[in-house]
Order: sequence, then structure tokens, then C-alpha cells
Amino acid sequence: IRKSVYVTELAEHATVPVINALSDRHHPLQTLADLMALQQHFGDVKGKTLAWVGDGNNVLHDLMYGATKLGMNLRIATPTGYEPDSEVMKITEGLVKENGTAAIVSTTDASEAVAGADVVVTDTWVSMGQEDEYAKRIAEFDGYQVNSKLMSQANPGAVFLHCLPRHQEEVADEVFYSDASLVFPEAENRMWTVMAVMAAQLGKL
Repeated sequence: IRKSVYVTELAEHATVPVINALSDRHHPLQTLADLMALQQHFGDVKGKTLAWVGDGNNVLHDLMYGATKLGMNLRIATPTGYEPDSEVMKITEGLVKENGTAAIVSTTDASEAVAGADVVVTDTWVSMGQEDEYAKRIAEFDGYQVNSKLMSQANPGAVFLHCLPRHQEEVADEVFYSDASLVFPEAENRMWTVMAVMAAQLGKL
């Protein structure tokens, strides 16, 4: 089911658990895999700074929720017009206040977002259903590639995440295949986190 509103409606009327594996506005299972990868690497992530560079899409939306719930500082760099959903931003700002330690910054400057960050994340610039916008998006996201120059502005020991599949315009090989990249443990964690969610939900039946 592509539309999040339909997933929500189905969950409201279903007699069994409904899991959103991916929809146009949300991707909660990806967030679980991402945060698991970060906890495996850093241990406690509270106080760490996560920088998102790219499209304000469904993957970002749930990462905003998850990261701030764990007390991470959040910086978001998107081109003008590609910011995260305003309702998601409002909810995230509420989570920031609840945690007291997290901060959220939104900018159009990728360097500003990444400077001093502990985690750098990006995703596809052209999501499902946006194929007709490919040329326009590639042009408007120029300057948002995660490469070694951008990563050099992050904290020493900073790591990189991407939910896959990746395209080279989004992240350069020099970062994707570097020691800083956690993309493959992150991908493996999709299996473990999905199993955990299913086990938890089946226990409620």
C-alpha cells in the first residue's frame, strides 16, 4: 500500500496487527535498522549529531522521530521546496522539547548541516512515483552529493548511512565503500528489526 493514509485506515479497522513496511510518507522499519546500526557502532547515541543531506522524504520523516526520541541532535539540509513535511516537523519539535537534549536545525546548506556531525545520512533523490521528475530533481539536488569533501567537515570518526539502493549522484564511491560507511550492517539490520517487530506483534494475537 503506497499511501500512508490507507495504511492508517487499514490499521484502524483491522483485527490483526498492521505493519507499515514502506509508504509514501513513512518508513519506520528503516529507522529501526538505522538506529540499531548506530547503537551497535557508538553504544549510547544520546547527544550525537545526525545530519541528513538530500530529499525530505519518507525515510527522513521517521528518522526524525527516532533520532530525537533517543536524544540525538538533528540537522537537515534540503534544497528549497524539498523540506520534510510540516506536520512531521511539528511533531519532531515536540519530541525535541520532551527530550530536552536534542536540537533540530533545518538549512539548505549541506556543509552547514554536516559540520561537526557524528552521522551523515542520505537517500534517493527520486522516490517511488517521482520518476517523471528525474531530470528536474537531479538538477535541483546538485551540490548535495555526500563525498569525501563533505564528510571531511563532520567529526572525526563520523559514519555514513544510506538505506539502499544508492545512486552515485547521491553518494560517491569514496564514501560509500569507506570505513565510515555502515550501509551493509544497516542493511542486515533490516532483517533483524523486521523479525523483532513481527515477533512483538504476533505475541499480541
